[in-house]
Amino acid sequence: MQIPQSRWDKLKVRDQGPVYLTEAGFRNLQSLHDRLKRSLPALIAETQRTAAFGDRSENAEYKEAKSLLRRTHRRILSIEDKIKRVVVIKEDGPTDAVRIGSTVKLALASGEERTFQIVGPDETDPPRGRISFKSPLGAALMKHRVGDEVVFKTPRGSVVYRVLEIL
Repeated sequence: MQIPQSRWDKLKVRDQGPVYLTEAGFRNLQSLHDRLKRSLPALIAETQRTAAFGDRSENAEYKEAKSLLRRTHRRILSIEDKIKRVVVIKEDGPTDAVRIGSTVKLALASGEERTFQIVGPDETDPPRGRISFKSPLGAALMKHRVGDEVVFKTPRGSVVYRVLEIL
C-alpha cells in the first residue's frame, strides 16, 4: 500500500543546504516574496471571475488563470523555503584569504586584470563580475591569499591567475 503524500511534500525543494546571499540579495528575495503575496488576492479574484464563464473543461481563460495562481503559490513556497535556509554573507572588507563575500582582483599572465566578487549560486552574474563559490573559477579561488597563483582549467586549456588583492 502506498502512503499518500501531502501537496507540500510534492512541492518541496530537493536542495536542503544553506542558501548564501548578500544582504542586498536577501532583501530582494524578501521583497519578491512580499510582492507575490500581495498579488494573490487579484489572482484569486481573476480565477473566480473566469470560473463563472461556465464549463471549466473547455474554459481556456479559467485554465490560464488557475495555472498562474498555482505557479505563484509554488514560487511563494519555494521562496519561503529559501528564506528559512538563508545564510547572509558578511562583506567585512579585506581578509587574508578568499572566501564567500570577498571581492578579488586577479591578474592574467597577459597582464589583463579582472575583479570578481564571490557570491552564492543564487546571485551569480558573471558579466557584472559576480561568480559563485561553486563555479569552477570560484571554487579554485577559495582560500587562496594575495600573491598566490591559481590554475584554472578551461576547455581551451589552463589559465593562470595571480591574486593581486582581496577587497
